[in-house]
Amino acid sequence: MRLNLPRMLIVSAVVAVSLPLIAPRDVVAQQTKKVKVLMLTQSKGFKHGSVNRDNKDGTKKDLAPSEVAMVQLGQQTGLFDVHCTQDAAADFTKENLKNYDIVMFYTTGDLPIADADRDYFFKEWLPAKGHGFIGFHSAMDTYHNYQPYWDMVGGTFVGHPWGAGETVTITVHDTSHPASKPFGDEFQIKDEIYWYRNWQPEKVRVLMSLNIAKCQTKGGKKKVKEGDKEVEVLEARHVPVAWVKEYGQGRVFSTNLGHNEGTWTDKRFLDHVTGGMKWILGLESGDATPNPDLSKAQEEKARKDAGVAAK
Repeated sequence: MRLNLPRMLIVSAVVAVSLPLIAPRDVVAQQTKKVKVLMLTQSKGFKHGSVNRDNKDGTKKDLAPSEVAMVQLGQQTGLFDVHCTQDAAADFTKENLKNYDIVMFYTTGDLPIADADRDYFFKEWLPAKGHGFIGFHSAMDTYHNYQPYWDMVGGTFVGHPWGAGETVTITVHDTSHPASKPFGDEFQIKDEIYWYRNWQPEKVRVLMSLNIAKCQTKGGKKKVKEGDKEVEVLEARHVPVAWVKEYGQGRVFSTNLGHNEGTWTDKRFLDHVTGGMKWILGLESGDATPNPDLSKAQEEKARKDAGVAAK
């Protein structure tokens, strides 16, 4: 077993930042051992504050805010142990992946993972029963041009019209799924929200979407030709916020949330993550049937709510 201790931070470490107290779950009794999670927070593009271990004085934190949150969530729920790394080349290997049940990505750019290790992950590790992938926020801003990745994660970042300072309203479509149930029918949150290219609604079950009618920002601007002139017009579309899919016998859970550091101390978000993990592990049931008709209806609704003419 290859656990590179200088590079990997084990959950037994004492973490100074406190999260909201979460009652221990009854799922522990259903397991013979804790789930092992590998959390990769390496940035090869934009580095988010939630994964930044750098202090202003040039020193390093032991853990970034999102890593602290997952360490404490594992401790408080008793559900999992998490190893946090920012060294994909060393730790995202065939040998090391065999030690884990779930992989989490909060990453950007083209990660330095060897082709053989990447192929093993997609072809053998992830499709195996009991294995799962959780993509946080900029996991969708990773491997823009590598189809197996964006096909797996569900989409590719193409912009964020809804900035980190905007409070958005989100509609929950599946209020019974463990990953979306904590939010109720609708909720508000201050967080940066992406929209995507390479979006394939026929392959995913959308759990939550932006409610454009109740958001200040209605979409993004794009330039189009009108005669000899180039003008800027509003573009609106369906903006999924969280979704799930089956991947062989494995499972994938992707969430747009997590840009702001404050999101990682929001109990609703932490329950969102816990629910997604329980679904991946089969500890709680949830439907993963793709719902492309919902995406189509949400696309039409978004355009109407934004005052954009139908295509």
